This record gives sequence, C-alpha cells and structure tokens, in this order.
Amino acid sequence: MGLASALSTALTGLTAAETTIDVVGNNVANSNTVGFKASEAVFATQFLQTQGLGSSPTATRGGVNPRQIGLGTKVAEISPDFQQGTIEISSNPSDLAIQGDGFFIVQGLQGEQLYTRNGLFKTNSQNELVTINGQRLLGQGIDENFEIQTTEELVPLTIPLGASAVAQATENVFLEGTFTPTGDVATLEEIIQSQVLSDGTVEVPADLSDSDVAGIGAPDVSTSTTSIFGAGSVPAGTYNYKVAWVDADGNEGPPSAAFGAITIGGASEIQLSGVPTATGDFTSYNLYRSDATGGGTYTLVAAGQTTASPTDNAAAGTTALDESTLAQANYSYYVTFYDSTATGLESRPTQLIGPESITITGSRIRIENLPQPTSGGDFDSIRIYRNLSSDDDSFHLLTTLSAGQTSYIDGAADSAISGNAQIDLDGPGISSGLALVDVVQRDGSTYSNPFVEGTLSFTPRKGGRSLDTKELTITTTTTVTDLIEFMEEAFGIQETSPDPSNPILGSPGGTVSNGRLLFNSNRGEDAAVGVSLSAFQMDDGTGPSSINLGFNSTQTADGESAVADFVVFDSLGVPLTVRVTSVLEARDGNSTTYRWYADSRDNDPSSGVGIAVGTGTVVFDGEGNIREVTNATVSVDRDNVSSSSPLEFELDFSQISGLAADNASLSASRQDGSGAGTLSSFIIGENGRISGIFTNGVTRDLGQVRLARFANNAGLEQRGENLFSTGVNSGLPIVTDPGSQGSGSIVAGAVELSNTDIGQNLIELILASTQYRGNTRVITAVQELFDELLALRR
Repeated sequence: MGLASALSTALTGLTAAETTIDVVGNNVANSNTVGFKASEAVFATQFLQTQGLGSSPTATRGGVNPRQIGLGTKVAEISPDFQQGTIEISSNPSDLAIQGDGFFIVQGLQGEQLYTRNGLFKTNSQNELVTINGQRLLGQGIDENFEIQTTEELVPLTIPLGASAVAQATENVFLEGTFTPTGDVATLEEIIQSQVLSDGTVEVPADLSDSDVAGIGAPDVSTSTTSIFGAGSVPAGTYNYKVAWVDADGNEGPPSAAFGAITIGGASEIQLSGVPTATGDFTSYNLYRSDATGGGTYTLVAAGQTTASPTDNAAAGTTALDESTLAQANYSYYVTFYDSTATGLESRPTQLIGPESITITGSRIRIENLPQPTSGGDFDSIRIYRNLSSDDDSFHLLTTLSAGQTSYIDGAADSAISGNAQIDLDGPGISSGLALVDVVQRDGSTYSNPFVEGTLSFTPRKGGRSLDTKELTITTTTTVTDLIEFMEEAFGIQETSPDPSNPILGSPGGTVSNGRLLFNSNRGEDAAVGVSLSAFQMDDGTGPSSINLGFNSTQTADGESAVADFVVFDSLGVPLTVRVTSVLEARDGNSTTYRWYADSRDNDPSSGVGIAVGTGTVVFDGEGNIREVTNATVSVDRDNVSSSSPLEFELDFSQISGLAADNASLSASRQDGSGAGTLSSFIIGENGRISGIFTNGVTRDLGQVRLARFANNAGLEQRGENLFSTGVNSGLPIVTDPGSQGSGSIVAGAVELSNTDIGQNLIELILASTQYRGNTRVITAVQELFDELLALRR
C-alpha cells in the first residue's frame, strides 16, 4: 500500500507541474496580446491517509498529534489576474483602453453580449466599431438630432466618417460698430410715385381719322346783290348782309364778307340775289344784317335758307352773328366722353386728331363723325379740346356737346379758350380694386396695357442698392392692391413694430394717390426705396419685356444710417443673406435711439415675397452705453423648404458703441451657425462619449460607450479571442458609463497591454520544472524498491 500510494502521489505532482507549465506557457504566449489577463494555477492537497487521529492531553499524558500522510496535490483554481495592464499610446483614435475596472461590451455571433478588455477597434463596411475579430462594440446610439438615446437598449456604435452630414442653425449674430449720436435725426422718408395710370374699364371714344377734320372758308358773295323789293318792315337806313352756311347739326361756318350796301328811305322789303347756297356738308345758310349804319353787330334775319334769292322783311334781327374765325396756324383736337352730372367723370381722349392747317384768313374747322357714348352708360356728353395757335402742346376745352351731335365747327379764338380747363390725357385714374390687366399706361399719345396675364418680375432698389428680383403671377383677378402689397414686400417696407410702445415713425407703405402708385419708405437714407427704369419685366409666355411705370422721387429721405450684410445658416446648413439697416430715429438730452430694420432676400414665407424679417430699437445713455434694446430677434421664414421654420436668432448689440464718430458704422463680427459639413474625425472622451467633428467645425455626439463590471471578475467564463461571458460565480453585469459607479475611465488612442509578468512566469516555470523532476525521482525510487522486492528469494 505504501509504495503504491507513493506512485500515485508522485503522479499528482507531475500533473500539477504540467498544469503550472501550461498556465505559464499560456501567459508567456499572450505577453503581447492586448488586454490579456494572465492566470495563476493554485494548488491544494488532495486526499489524506490518516494513521491516527491523535489524542488530547490528559492528566498523565501530554496529548498526541494526528498522523496523516498526504496522497498528492490537485489544481484548486486557475485564477485570472485582472490587475491593470500597462497603457500604451496608439496611432488609431478608435483604439481604447480601460483605466480601472470594467469591460467593453461586444456582440457575439449569436447576438449575445460578451465582454473584453481588448480595445483594438476598427470600423467595418457599415461604419460600425468592431473588434479585430469582428464583434460589434455596443453602447447607446443617437437619434436623428444626434441626441444620445439613454433609454434604449444597447446597439452597435457607428462612426460614419465622410457619410454623415450636419449643420448648425444660427442662434446669435454679434455686431460691432458705432451708432454716433451726432448725425442727422431721420425726419423724412423717401416718397416715390409712378406716372398716372388709367382705368381701362372706363369707356373710351373711338378714334377719328384725319379726314374727319377739314378747314372751311367763308361763302363767296362777290356776285351777290341787293335791291328794294317793295314796302315792308325793314326800317330806313343803309344795310349790309353776311351769309353763314349751316350743317345738319346747326353748326355755322365762317361768315362771308359784307355785301349789299343798300340804302332805303322808309320801311321796305329788300330782295337779295346771287346768294351762294350751301354745298357739301352744309344744308342751308343763315342770313345776317347790319345795323342801319351799314355796320355794327350783324343779327340774324333769315335762318335755314336754301334759295339764292331770299328776301329780308324783318323789322329787327335776333341772334348776333358769331364772327370769330381761326388765326392762320396748325390745329389739332382731342375728343372725350363726359358725365355732366355730379360725378364729373371724363374718359381719356381719342388719339390726336390733326393737325389741320389754316392758311386763309376767316376760316373755321369742321369736325365730323364724332364718337358717341354708349346709351345708358357712364357718359351723356362729348367734349372737344383744341390746342392754342401759339402752343401746339397746350390743349384747352373747346366745347361740351350733348350726346347725339355728330359734328362741330370750330372758329374760337385762342382768347376764348385759353382760360378753360386743359385736357387730362390720362383719363380716370386707377383705384385699388382695379384688375391689373385693366390698367392703362400712357406714353405720349399712345395707350397700352402694361400688365397682362403672366409673370411680373420686379427688381427694387433700397438704400441705393439693388435687391433680389421677386415675381408676381398675374391673373384676371389680380388687383392693384395685390401689386402694392407685392411691391411693399419686395421693398421690405416695415409698417408695424413688434413692440407697440415703440411704433415705427412716419407713414410707411404703399397706396393709390390721384391715379398714381405711391410708396413711403421707412425713414433713413439707407432705407430709401427706388425703382429703376428696367425694374419691371412682364413675361406673357412669349418672353420678357420691360415696363417703365415712370417712378420718380417726390421727397428725399434723411437721417444718419449704417448697413451691415452677413450670412446666417438654417437648420439644414443653407446660407441665408441678411441685411441690417440702422437709422438714427430720435435724440434728446438724455438718450440716443437707433432703429434697426432687418431684410433677408432668402425669407420664404408661406405666402407673398416679403423680405422684412425684424425691427427694433437700441437706446444709448448719455455716456454712450446701451441702456435698452427693445427687440433683438430676427425671424426668417423657411415655410417652403424642409428646414425648421422660422429661423430665429438674436442680434447682439453689446459691442456697439454710442460714442461720437464722423459716421455711423455697423458690421457683423461673427455668428454661431454653420453650413452643412461631413463627419471628418471623432474623439472619444474619458466618459465614453463619442463626439464627431464635422468639416464645418460643428461637434455632435455619435454615441456613448458603455462598460460592464462584475462583483467577481474571476468568476467570468473565458470564451477565447480575449472574450468573456458571464459565469455562475461572476454575478450579473453592472452596465454604466465609464467613470461612474466604480467603472474605470476610457483612454482613447491607447491600448491596454497584457499584464503578463515575464520574470515571474519564468521563475514559476523553473519551479514547475524542478517540481516535475522531483516527482519523477520519487517514481524512480519506488520503482527501484519494487525491483528489490522482486529480487528477494525464498
């Protein structure tokens, strides 16, 4: 029994030595394995052969100890050593090392969670962080707004370099400059107005042709004679006669020369012979007689005559002869329709009629085929205007005719009409509710409709600078009011203030005044609006054509002002141009007030084309320090794009000085937004937070590395490839952020080396070898004893 047990006991020693060598060999083999934890073989005595239990001391004996013989050794535990390994710097930013307790959590092949201290990570084709063996690193992911999802399950962490894009919406714009208190206070706003525009819905008389106007001379009475016919009613005296032809409308032509020169001694009847009868457009003639002296005023003695030999038996004449005739000159005419009732409405005129040249003294001009207003319409009369013989461009009212009269004979001298009203070539002006397609524009004597169905493009000016072109779609229902609102928005005229206690001064906005489009700008030189000759382009589908509405300035803006242009960014990183105009609005003995106006050509409201995006005031005290800012918010609408709307940011006036300077100045020193950028690099903090750095300088969270720690790390089950899984004696994993709840911190760009102690392991290897040789000697000795026993003879 003794020798046999010695063999088995030595065998256990050999086994123990072999185990030690295996463990040491594994430690040494993994001395360069990142995150490797060395193990130690721990042994315990195996079974014991008890030869005596011993006895306790008595009164007569001192006691005996137990007598036991060990039967060998066994491996009690192969214990991994989780002491910290050396941290070594790495050139890869995705390499991680844990300084302290804890394990990286990775995903196994079956989706289970495994644990490792090996921090060699790289990205795969899906931009996921994986171990060198392909296990995905798990942590907390982000949503579309780059917010860490702390309530969600652990997910593979991704770093989409070059793929992910991000932008930073502007929240603050920092301004600098000087708002001098010594400039001119703004008291006047720029006022501009268009030429007179007419209402095309009002009836217009049809044009006449030049053939409808003709000069007419006096009747030729060179062969006309008189004689006494007999007793009659004509009183005694010497008489002369004149003849005037009459047309169908009762219009008289120019009177003839005087003829007759007959003297009668008593009441008589006078016979006339050879009187020229009416021809052409004339149907009869009127006979006029002088007073008894052969001169004086000629009065009508016979009307509507058609015979060449009339008789005069009138005791006295009636209507005095109109002997006016036209001076030798060129004459032109306009014809309008007129409402003689209380409205006084008058149409725009026909095209210019004439000129008709008068070269013979004593002539008149006859106008025929006069246009007639529509029965039951807006007009009941016809008006004729004529130029003065001395001024071809000055047209005065000649006469007003009742509807139905189709001709008129003009013999009025300039002195008779020069005091009359001059013609309004534009006619009834536009009203706010008039359809744009019914607006009429006059260019000299030419009338046209500047607005048609199509697209109107408008490029306004403000502060001497061109603004962006805006477009208005014109249909049959688009009105003048729509045009005014469109132009107000395109100008960026601000009519109301967001702060009722600090209203905008003046009367900014657009309106219709006496048939003109009139616009009042905001106060300040840099807020003055304008319209260039080519500001309007009308496209009816066949191509654009220029419209000149004849805008001109009737009042020039004043006031110290300054302008700053800068770019901000919306939530998609789209650059938006903003212009801030500051104007010296008020000044008293205690303070100076500047008002700012903000415009953005990129403003995109749900309707309209408005560019105004904010206004407010900045008040300085007597020492040039800001005392109050009533509003500093700029709001740019982004309704028709997918970015967050509106983009709101604050203007920071803290660096603006209110001290005296030659001129006001303003500029934007910086803003905190950025355009779209792609992920270019990343860093991982000690707390495991992965922060992405984009090409636009913006930093965003990409994920959160989580660590797991256990109550008993030695209880973990090794799975190979530097992986561990929970064991029955490890306890459940406690998942935390690095640096919290007892977990270690993370060192990025570094790895944890193997904690194998080569020197210690070599010593253990020597001891194990000695142990192995010693046990073989035991076996050899037992074998020799057995041989001796077999060699005994009886």
